[in-house]
Amino acid sequence: MKMNVRGPAPLKRRGSYGIDAPYLLAVPAVLIVWNLIDAITHPRILPFAVTAILIATVCSGLYTSRRGKFQVWAALIDTLRLRGEEQILDLGCGRGAVLLTAARSLTTGRAVGVDIWSRSDQSGNSAVATRRNADAEGVSDRVDLYTADMTALPFADDTFDAVFSNVAIHNVKGRRERDTAIGEALRVLRSGGRLMIADIFATGDYVDHLRVLGVRDLDRRSLGWRMWWSGPWMRTMLVTATKP
Repeated sequence: MKMNVRGPAPLKRRGSYGIDAPYLLAVPAVLIVWNLIDAITHPRILPFAVTAILIATVCSGLYTSRRGKFQVWAALIDTLRLRGEEQILDLGCGRGAVLLTAARSLTTGRAVGVDIWSRSDQSGNSAVATRRNADAEGVSDRVDLYTADMTALPFADDTFDAVFSNVAIHNVKGRRERDTAIGEALRVLRSGGRLMIADIFATGDYVDHLRVLGVRDLDRRSLGWRMWWSGPWMRTMLVTATKP
């Protein structure tokens, strides 16, 4: 099922959400300095061209991390037309970019975030930082946080109306373990519930495993330039499905 992710702009953010994959962005930053030195000491076109490409790569990643993902996910969540009473799960929630966007659409429902709080995946990542953001956004009364592995979720079957994950499942090492994480996401999803997984790697594997699990409305597509983490060569794909 195709979805239009052009929706209303997200409300002004009051929380602090850090930078995604900060160490990954440090690599092109070092290469930029090295190429600039090379370009200045040995004037040639190539180092300047490489520098320009690297700068564009860093800017792309920073834009996606600081703005693009908020715009895209606000529009994706809007397509669900939430009533406000739903139970929502965010796998690998980090400091709450997607989790708290969903929580804003809830009234009596709950937005539940699960993470192992790795700071290599997001700067300053911690449950304390996410709770602080929930307070700043005024949604702490409808947010729950768990420290847990997404391959062994601490929830009963058929608990959630929607399960999200934003560029997190690829961090699980090994195809079998990632399949387990996908299976866990589907296990805790209620019949008719919606699964939305955005990732930069292995999304074809997710589709294959979900097809085996017998989901409905299975789809995979690009989320566009707002979700380019390092230019078009590291774009984010969205996998969506409905539990039968």
